[in-house]
Amino acid sequence: MFPISLNRLMGMPENASEHGYTIDHMLEFCHWFMLTLAVGWSIYFFYALWRFRKGKSPKADYYGVRTKASTHIEFMVVLIDVLLLVGFAIPLWSKRVLHFPQGDAITVKVVGQQFAWNFHYPGPDGVFGRQDPSLIGNSNPLGLDPTDPHSSDDIVSLNEMHVPVNRNVILIVTSKDVIHSVSIESMRIGQDAIPGSEIPIWFKPVKIGTYEIICAQLCGAGHSLMRGTVVVDSDADYKSWLDDMEKLNAPAPAAAAPAASPAPAAPAGGTK
Repeated sequence: MFPISLNRLMGMPENASEHGYTIDHMLEFCHWFMLTLAVGWSIYFFYALWRFRKGKSPKADYYGVRTKASTHIEFMVVLIDVLLLVGFAIPLWSKRVLHFPQGDAITVKVVGQQFAWNFHYPGPDGVFGRQDPSLIGNSNPLGLDPTDPHSSDDIVSLNEMHVPVNRNVILIVTSKDVIHSVSIESMRIGQDAIPGSEIPIWFKPVKIGTYEIICAQLCGAGHSLMRGTVVVDSDADYKSWLDDMEKLNAPAPAAAAPAASPAPAAPAGGTK
């Protein structure tokens, strides 16, 4: 869009989502606009210092100088701000929050905790299993109810989320303890994880690779360690990962009941 990418110069990670290009273009326009304003107002500031210096204007002027040019500049600044808000920001936000993808979208629950991310997949049946907070433990971080048939095939992954490329992904974000904030900068998405609330967001990854997930909300002493990854796979690699995780998350088979020991034989000669 521009000959020099200010986003890249400012250290923004490479975009890997379909909608991220729109956000990047808007941010880049804002950066160039703010840079133009900064240069213009700096020039005017130093001109004013020179124009109204003490030697030139020994008597204070409490009304200032107002010209048609300054009025036009102020009008243009306001007009551009309105265009950015009405023409870009509001339509883009509306599309993200009102028009969620349907059909073959992948749905993953993202559950923050001090200081890790849990990624919960519904499994082959496509239905999330019932959860009970009283069942939460080291071996059951999300409290899945083993008596619910939909829980048996659910997949839970710690700090690593896999998604297929060129497929819409819906994340349902929540927290087990304090407020966290899931931020995937390469996908240009972020959302606070609030206990008791399930907030959906979505994106569509377009580049295979591994990208960083961070917590963008100060959440305790281990906040800086709360990192994860989102791995964008090909369809074949994603299916292979799901198969491996299904085997890993499969419940252990129940142990066979021990065989009943035979009754002791009666002593020879009978009893007296």
